[in-house]
Amino acid sequence: MEINHFAYFISFGFLLISIIVYAAYQFESNEKNKLPDYENDEDIFSPDISVVIAAKNESENLDCLFNHLEKLDYDIKHFEVIIVNDDSSDSTENIAKNRISGKTNFHLFNSTGKLLPGKKGALAIGIQKAKFDFIAITDADCKPEKQWLKSIAAKLDAGYDFVFGVAPVESGTKLIEKISAFESMRNFYLNIAAAGLNMPFSAAARSFAFRKKSFEKIGGYSNTIETLSGDDDLLLCEAVKNKMQIGTFMQKDSLVFSAPPDSLKNYLKQKKRHLQTSFHYLPKQKLFLGMWFTTNIIAFLSVFAALISPIAAIPFCVKMVFDVFISMKHQKELGHTFRFYQLVYLQFFYELFVVVNFFNSLSGKTEWK
Repeated sequence: MEINHFAYFISFGFLLISIIVYAAYQFESNEKNKLPDYENDEDIFSPDISVVIAAKNESENLDCLFNHLEKLDYDIKHFEVIIVNDDSSDSTENIAKNRISGKTNFHLFNSTGKLLPGKKGALAIGIQKAKFDFIAITDADCKPEKQWLKSIAAKLDAGYDFVFGVAPVESGTKLIEKISAFESMRNFYLNIAAAGLNMPFSAAARSFAFRKKSFEKIGGYSNTIETLSGDDDLLLCEAVKNKMQIGTFMQKDSLVFSAPPDSLKNYLKQKKRHLQTSFHYLPKQKLFLGMWFTTNIIAFLSVFAALISPIAAIPFCVKMVFDVFISMKHQKELGHTFRFYQLVYLQFFYELFVVVNFFNSLSGKTEWK
């Protein structure tokens, strides 16, 4: 095949899969598929819900977490917060005790005797202790917005078994922090689109929820022990295998923010853990991701073929225009406010680290703190 014909073929392939993914994202995030925002008194909606959080050496983050939990726009009679101290060696337990003092709907447990390793074992204890059927999961280093619980409860009450929301990584000031934030935006765009295609493959434990009965029906975390991580993705895979109803929510003031990794070392460590989980995805999920990333990377690398023929760089140009347009149009609802020039140069780093993180994930083990 001549290089010019190859360029047209790659351009067509990239546009085809990108338009399909974009249409799926639009379908999933369309207003008619979203529940209304709850801004007025008459919209008060408070099914009972339990928030479960595993905390291991989170002394530096707990005060911020509690500050945001205390601002949730939800009737305290209808939700509880369960903190599970997972054998912390710092002052996590003492800080948690002080912050829950006087709060009737906040509870603290220790992970002594947990049956599963890592974070999953701690979460399993919290879920077991939960008194409500609706379970919401977030992390101890996160900042949920005030309407977070209302969006979760409404979606579960609508009949879904598992739901997940958007959990952006804050952009920070360092280059690696901005790269991580941009990657978060791109990943959630793809996660929402995959749900629209009825093949969700990933969610963030920072904003993840389910019915307790549905969780127990698929065996809880017992079928997700291939890796220490995967308390979100692998659990979602089990839900897909069991043909459960999976939905997303993107309502106003329902995001859950988290700080970015503050160094390249921590970033690579975090991504290694996440990608090793993806090795255990279902075959159709791997096929979808393989097609997506292969097409995108080939289109991106076509810029180097411009040395042979300028036309060969058409896929690169098409990709950059399309990706920057999508990012500009949807970044706000995904929790970001990048400038145009940042969207351009961060796209280069994003594609580079797709490859770097993949090869980095092929060796070594990960651990839960």
